[in-house]
Amino acid sequence: MAVTNLSQLLQHSATAFPNKGITCLQDGRTCHTSYSDLFSIAEINAAQIRKLAGRGSPIFLIHFDNHWDNIVWFWSVVLAGYIPAMSTPLVSDGEQREKHLLHLHRLLEDPIVLTSTRLQSDLATSDSQFQLQIRPIEKFGDESSEWSGTSSSVMGSSDIAALMLTSGSTGHAKAVTLRHGQIVAALNGKSQYHETTSEDVFLSWIGMDHVANLTEIHLHAMHLGADQVQLPAGDVINDPLLFLQQCAQHRVSYTFAPNFFLATLLRSLQKGEQLSSMDLSRLRALISGGEANVVETCDDLSKILMDYGAPRSLIRPGFGMTETCAGSIYGKNCPEYDISRGLEFASLGSCVPGMFVRVVESSGRVLNSSEVGYLEVSGPVVFSGYYNNYSATTEAFPTKEWFRTGDLAFIDDAGQLTMTGRAKDTVNINGLKYPIQELETAIEEADIKGLTPSYTAIFPHRVKGSSTEAIVVVYLPDYSPEHVETRVKVARSVSQVLLQICAVRPCEILPLTVEHLPKSSLGKLSRAKLRRAFEEGKFKEIVDMNNRLVAEYQQHFYTAPRNKTEAKLLDVVRSSLDIAESIKIGIDTDFSDLGVTSVEILRLKSRIDVALRLSKSLPIGTLLVNRTIRQLGKAIAALQESPYEPMTILQPDGNKTPLWLVHPGVGEVLIFIQLARYMTDRPVYGLRARGLDGEQPFTSISEAVQAYHESIRRTQPKGPYAIAGYSYGSNLAFEVAKLIEADGDEVKFLGAFDQPPHLAARSQQFDWVDCVLFVSFFLGLITEEQAKHTLGCHLRNLSREDALSHILDNAPKDRVDELAITRKKLADWAGVAFQLKVIGREYDPTGKVARLDCFYAAPLPEVASTMKEWDAIIAEWAPFVKGDVGYHRVDGGHYDMITTHVRSFQKRLKQVLEDRGV
Repeated sequence: MAVTNLSQLLQHSATAFPNKGITCLQDGRTCHTSYSDLFSIAEINAAQIRKLAGRGSPIFLIHFDNHWDNIVWFWSVVLAGYIPAMSTPLVSDGEQREKHLLHLHRLLEDPIVLTSTRLQSDLATSDSQFQLQIRPIEKFGDESSEWSGTSSSVMGSSDIAALMLTSGSTGHAKAVTLRHGQIVAALNGKSQYHETTSEDVFLSWIGMDHVANLTEIHLHAMHLGADQVQLPAGDVINDPLLFLQQCAQHRVSYTFAPNFFLATLLRSLQKGEQLSSMDLSRLRALISGGEANVVETCDDLSKILMDYGAPRSLIRPGFGMTETCAGSIYGKNCPEYDISRGLEFASLGSCVPGMFVRVVESSGRVLNSSEVGYLEVSGPVVFSGYYNNYSATTEAFPTKEWFRTGDLAFIDDAGQLTMTGRAKDTVNINGLKYPIQELETAIEEADIKGLTPSYTAIFPHRVKGSSTEAIVVVYLPDYSPEHVETRVKVARSVSQVLLQICAVRPCEILPLTVEHLPKSSLGKLSRAKLRRAFEEGKFKEIVDMNNRLVAEYQQHFYTAPRNKTEAKLLDVVRSSLDIAESIKIGIDTDFSDLGVTSVEILRLKSRIDVALRLSKSLPIGTLLVNRTIRQLGKAIAALQESPYEPMTILQPDGNKTPLWLVHPGVGEVLIFIQLARYMTDRPVYGLRARGLDGEQPFTSISEAVQAYHESIRRTQPKGPYAIAGYSYGSNLAFEVAKLIEADGDEVKFLGAFDQPPHLAARSQQFDWVDCVLFVSFFLGLITEEQAKHTLGCHLRNLSREDALSHILDNAPKDRVDELAITRKKLADWAGVAFQLKVIGREYDPTGKVARLDCFYAAPLPEVASTMKEWDAIIAEWAPFVKGDVGYHRVDGGHYDMITTHVRSFQKRLKQVLEDRGV
C-alpha cells in the first residue's frame, strides 16, 4: 500500500503490523496499545469529532498534558478529516498567557479546543470579548456512530495534515503548516538516512506538541510499523538515569535527547551512579538537537555508554525545525569527526534524502566552503508557509524555493554543516528558548533604579566549556560611573528578575555608555551588533573595570568568617545557591540580594542541617529572618532556646506601609517569596503556622489569630496596617483585622486571595491523606495529578507510616536528597496542615471589618463549576464588611495565581494597595 497521507499511514500500520504499537508510562503505570487498537479508538472518536465540528472551524486545538491523550485525539481529528493543531504548554506569565490564547483564537480562526475537564481552567480568560470553543473530552457521548472514513482518506499530498505552533510562550505563535506529502517525504528521508526498520524500537520523552516527538519518533516509528515508548518528561528530568534504564528495558534502538540533557546525564554517571546490569547494545542512534552539542560532552558520554554496549558513534547531532518536520540534517560520525577537526561544537553532518541546504549572505549570494552566512533549506521535506500569516511566510522565503531558517552556519570542505549561532532573538537555556524581548520587558517593568528606560538589551553568549547558553545584560546607567553602590544594586535587581523567569543568573551585567548603545531610526537597539562587539572583546575594558569596581566594593564590605561555623555556612551558601567564585560574599552579605528562590531556601536549610550536624533541624523561619551568615550563626547557636515566632521577613526594604501575608493551608510562607520580591517599596512579612519546627500545632483558630495579632503588634506597633491571606490564610487575616480594628487602629488594606468566607465545609472534606498529598506536591515530591487524582485512593488503604514510605520511596531521589526530607519531617508538616483543617471545621465567620479586597482566579472544579457560580461564592464576603468590597479577577488558577502568574498578580495588587492609600 502506497501511503500518501496520515490517515493511510495509521491504517497501514494497523493492518500490516497489528502486534506493534505504543507503550506509554504515566503515573507509574505502563500501558501498551497496538496500532490496530489505536486505529479503532480514533475511528470511533472521529465520528464524535465530525458531529462536534459540523460546518464550523476545520481546526481542532489539541490541549493535553500527557502523551496518550495527545496521541489519541491527534489521530481522531486526522481520521475525521480535520486539522489538528498541537497546543504548546501555556506560558507561565498570566498576562502573556491571555495574549497567547487571544492570538490563537485569531490565528487559527476560532478553533475548537479539545482538552480535559482538569485542564479547562488553564484556558480561561478574563476578556469577555472572546471565548475559546472549549470541548472537554469527558463530556463526549459514549455512543458509537457510523463513520465512512471518506473525508480523511481522500486527503491529497498538498493538503494540510497538522499545524504545529512555534514560539508559543511569547503570545505571538506562528502556526507551521505540515502537509501530508511533506510529512511522508520527511519520514522516508529519516528512515533511509538512518536505515531504520520495523525491527527498531523508538523512545521519546519530549512532548507531542514538539516535532522532536511527533515526527522524529511517533510518526517515524508508525511509518515503519515499529514499536515506540513514550515517557513523561517530568519523570526523566527528575531522574535522568530513568532514560537509560528504559532504553535498556525496552531494547530501544532510536531515541532523542537535547544537549542540555546529555550534560545532565553525563554528570549523573560521573557521580558514580552506575547501572551495572544495563544493556544498551541495541541503542545505535541517540539523536540530539535543539542547541549546539558540546564535543567534549559527546566524547565523555559516549565513552561511558560504550561500557554498557552502545557504539562509539551513538550520539548523532542534528539540525531540524518544526518547518522541516524535525531532524533533516544529521552527523553520523560524532565525536571522532569533530575531534579530528578541533571543533568545540559538533558538526551537524549532511542532509536526508528530500532536503537541500546552502549558506548565503544577506543579499542571497551563495557563499563558498567555510564562509559563515545565513542557512537556507529547500526540498520536499520543507514546509511551504505559515498558516494565516502571509507576512511571516514572505519574510521566511527571501526566494521562492529557499526557506531562511534564521541560523548562522557554514559548510566545511567535506560538505558537513556547522552552526555558528542564531540570527533569531532568543536565548537557549538548557534546551528551553526564552524570547529576549520578554526578558527585556520584565527588566523594564521591574522599574529598577539606576537603569535608563528603553536602553536595556540582552543577548546570549556561550561560555567556553558550558553545555548551554548564558545571558549577557547591557544597559545605560542613569548614575555616574563612580557610584558603585548603585551599580551593585542594579546588578542584584536584574539578577533577581531573570531568576524568576528562567532560573539562571546572567554571566555579565554591564553598564555601557550611550555611544555603545546606538538606536535605529525606529528606536531599536541591535542585539546582534552588541553581541558581536562583546564576543570580539570590544567591551573588554568595560568588563574589566566593572569587575574591578564591584570587587573593590565587595572587598570594602567583606568580613571573613570568624569561626568554623561561619566558614561552613559560607561554603554551604555558595554551593547551594550556585554562586560563582568571582562573586565575593562574606558573613554580612544578605542572601536576598543573591536572588534566592523558594527551592534554594529548602535546599539551603537541608544542607545546613547536614553540614553542621544540627540536633534540632534549622527552622525555615529562622533562615528567612536571619539573612546573613553572621545573623544565622548566632541564631543557630541559640537554636535550642528559640521560642516559636510567627513572623518571617520576606522583603525588608521600603518606606511604605508593611504588607503582612498569612500562610495558606500548608502552614508555610515560601509561596510568597516571588511576590515579595516585586514589592520593593515596602517591607513584606509572612506569618507561619506553629508546629512546622516541632512545636505543638495550634488547637483553635482563636489561638492562631491571637499569636499572629501579637506578632504583628510587636513588629509594627502602630497602623495603618495592610494584611492579606492566601486561601485558608484569608480567614485568619480577616480575624486578625477584626482584633486590630477592635484596638481602635486602622486596617487600610485587607486582602483575601482566592478564598470565600466560609471555611468549615471545605475543611471537613480534607483528611490526613489529602494533607500529606498537598504538602508532598508543594515540596515537589509528587505531581499535581497524583496529589489531586491518582494517589489518594491507594494511600487511604495504607497506614500513615506506610503512606509516608510510599510517597518517599516513589519520589524523585534527587529531590528527596536535596531537601533532606525524612518520614518524620513529612509527617510533621502534614500534621500541621491537617491540624489547621481540623480547627477550621468549627469556624464560622462573625462580625465585620471596615473594608476588603477579594483576589480570585479560575475556580477549582470541586468548589464551583462555572465562573458565575464562583463569583457568587466570593461575594459571600459582603455581609462581613462594613464598607466597600473590591472584587478582582486574576490570572491562573488557585495553585498558580501567585507563582506562575506572579507578574500580573503583583501589578493588580500594587494598584489596589495604591487605591486603598497604603
